[in-house]
Amino acid sequence: MKPAKGSYKKETLSNNELLSNTMNDRRLFIKSSLIFGAGATSLSEGHANESNLSAVPGYKYKVPKFSQGDRILFIGDSITDMNWGRNEKDRNHYLGHSYVYLIASRLGVEIPHAKLEFFNRGHSGNRIEDLKKRWQKDVIDMKPDLLSVLIGVNDRKVKEGQNFSIDQWEKNYRELLSKGRQSNKDLKLVLIDPFVLKSGWWMTKGGEWDISRSQIESMGKVVSGLASEFDAVHIRMQKVFDEAAKVAGPEQWIWDGVHPLPQGHELIARQWLYELSAQ
Repeated sequence: MKPAKGSYKKETLSNNELLSNTMNDRRLFIKSSLIFGAGATSLSEGHANESNLSAVPGYKYKVPKFSQGDRILFIGDSITDMNWGRNEKDRNHYLGHSYVYLIASRLGVEIPHAKLEFFNRGHSGNRIEDLKKRWQKDVIDMKPDLLSVLIGVNDRKVKEGQNFSIDQWEKNYRELLSKGRQSNKDLKLVLIDPFVLKSGWWMTKGGEWDISRSQIESMGKVVSGLASEFDAVHIRMQKVFDEAAKVAGPEQWIWDGVHPLPQGHELIARQWLYELSAQ
């Protein structure tokens, strides 16, 4: 029996309830995924090593647990942005074409009755200081139930004479997360490590690789600590991209050392869902 219009109240849906309503679609999705992973070796003997792609963490996952009508907000820089339309009424472009779009589309198919709402608040070029300036409007006022953060790559200081303060970066990040939890004590947090790969001119010939990697690794350690401190889900994307680069080279995933290609965004989406479903 359908509930009276406007009468439903927000309720937690268990994985069993979610899966029971989409079991056939889910089985089909898993089957097709396994066919790709297990069948990669059948493409040709010359491409047998590509079967290792199925071992990249995040390929298989259970449906994460959400409450009906949960608001899921993603904030960050250009990696999150990917030209989202800045207009929620324009349903053609409101999520852009990053990992945000992939996560929203997948969950929208697998648990459509959950009626999840997705919001992209990535802004190209943003640093942690820029997030501070718009945190009230783009996070607090949006009242998310789950907040996913990916920031850091633009905070690198790679030119001569520039100094990067990991202590200040950590202080700013902690301040933002604290404000989020103060506004909603039940706010679920997902923190994604910033990442780089040795691809593109600046990383391979421009002299930015060593210092970039060092600073990114320092940020990753901070993110790991903050994830523990705030009981957040931690997405270790540098590790995932490093493993993927061993399979097919860094240029397959990130074209300029910083910005993922479509398949790179797919890796982020898979790992995000994988880690969230493990909670």
